Amino acid sequence: MLTIPTHIVPGDMAAKLLAIKAAGFQAIDLSLTDITQFDGTLADLSAMVSGADLKIASVGPLDAGVNPAQLAAKIALAKELGSDLLILDVADAACLPESLDPLGAVRIALRPARNAEDAVRDYVAKTAQASIGLGYNSFHALGDGSRPARLRDLDGATVFHVSLWDGPSLPMLPGQGTLNLGGFARVLARAGYVGPWSVGVEPQGRDTVLNAYRSLVTTLSDAAATEPLLRSATPDLPPKVPARGFEFIEFAVDGDGAKDLETTLTSMAFRRERRHLTKAVTLWRQGAVNIVINQEKAGHAGSAFAEHGSCVCDMGLRVHNAAETVERARALGTHDFSQAVGLGELSIPAIRGVGGSVIHFIDEQSDLHRVWDIEFEPVGTTQATPPAGLRRIDHVAQTMRYGEMQSWLLYYLSTFEMTKSPIVNVADPSGIVRSQAIETPEGDVRLNLNGAADAQTMAGSFVSGRPGAGVQHIAVQTDDIFETSSQLAEAGFARLHIPRNYYSDTQAAFDLDDARTAQLQAHNILYDEDEYGGYYQLYGQAIFDGFFFEIVQRKGRYAGYGARNAPVRLAAQSKVRAAVAS
Repeated sequence: MLTIPTHIVPGDMAAKLLAIKAAGFQAIDLSLTDITQFDGTLADLSAMVSGADLKIASVGPLDAGVNPAQLAAKIALAKELGSDLLILDVADAACLPESLDPLGAVRIALRPARNAEDAVRDYVAKTAQASIGLGYNSFHALGDGSRPARLRDLDGATVFHVSLWDGPSLPMLPGQGTLNLGGFARVLARAGYVGPWSVGVEPQGRDTVLNAYRSLVTTLSDAAATEPLLRSATPDLPPKVPARGFEFIEFAVDGDGAKDLETTLTSMAFRRERRHLTKAVTLWRQGAVNIVINQEKAGHAGSAFAEHGSCVCDMGLRVHNAAETVERARALGTHDFSQAVGLGELSIPAIRGVGGSVIHFIDEQSDLHRVWDIEFEPVGTTQATPPAGLRRIDHVAQTMRYGEMQSWLLYYLSTFEMTKSPIVNVADPSGIVRSQAIETPEGDVRLNLNGAADAQTMAGSFVSGRPGAGVQHIAVQTDDIFETSSQLAEAGFARLHIPRNYYSDTQAAFDLDDARTAQLQAHNILYDEDEYGGYYQLYGQAIFDGFFFEIVQRKGRYAGYGARNAPVRLAAQSKVRAAVAS
């Protein structure tokens, strides 16, 4: 049974229950505060919960140090509500009641803070009453760095309630932190635990309930992959999707935006290869990079342009099975996306992103991978453009308000087979931008999520006035960045100027010789390295709404994104922005 504390859900009780049921939960942990604030009888409240097709998994939590009269009153309250479980939070051993009489229809789960766990377990064992057991909160159980295996000798029958909170520093939804929640769930299941699985954190805005459900189900279903005892705890889901690369990036533009973008792509040695049979849509290509320019005034692209101006409105990911990808996302609360399909066009499976963006899925199970041949035709004679060595999309950076960042993170981690890196704080001249990288195991799809808390930063300026997140830059990979840079210089590529002092600092940091340092400076290329390899970065000037391209080269097994260079790049971009504004 999957349950959620009512106090983290916004709205009055009716709105809370509606949202909880819609998200997919089967039960609630009814907060004492919500009970106090409910304007009606306990019978009315119980009927409202039943009417929403939900159960009351527990009532509480109550401080274990309350006097016996208060405890008796809450036990009676739980019984009248039809719940058989009251949770008592135990901050330390001194809070434990001297004795607990047999409680009849209501059980008590003593939920300890980490430093009280041993005392509570001893207390439950000595009491030896079937109605007195344990409640576990993973934030307290694992927050000190201990491993789930220490609980393997636990009698699961004595555990009445489990809450999965991530951490370790602050309580977070499962998947947002670094605690081993999967191992925690597996150990408890093997010990014999069969009770409710709850999730909790501080309220996170309008997406709190959906994020909570998505994170809880993903954690338990991932754990169930290696522990069959957990499979009954979660709905059947298709497995996580192994994304195999970016099939296309689509821009919604008007005539002016198309001119700016086409000028930039031409300077990067892209070629306009195909046009749509019936729509104002063209395909530009170099290597395995497909850029779609959509000037349609109707459909999703038209709506995206009307709302944001020229922008990235769509991404296409290559997956093994597009239909299963959408099925998993829908099961986790994501809305699928569809629009009218013209004669001869393919209906490509797609889902909505957190901020209203769209992701399409291309597979080889059907004709989807032939979309460029089916819906597009080759353009007429064009000027021969030699490629500049751009091979594939290295990563895509999505910028959002910091408050939305965790929603995006859970969206990707729950739908796709991806892992996350630690959050990096990047210094912008006008504030701090928080950046978190996520990627597939093979590195075929890499995303940078950039959270802006200050509207004056480059990232904050980009999302200012937007209702959601947006793609702010696309990094394209080359095997020889200096050769690529030389070709782009001949084609008129407008690059970002990097301050000369950066290069003396970089030379000292990595013991570069004078020739290599001069070469970097001549091309305005930034450099980073670690024990695994090196990383080169060349930035283009921003075009509409602050969007820009980046060209990168990875050497060896370097897996980062040049974090040391980000403040320098942001300062250089801020200088350009200020000059334009003046």
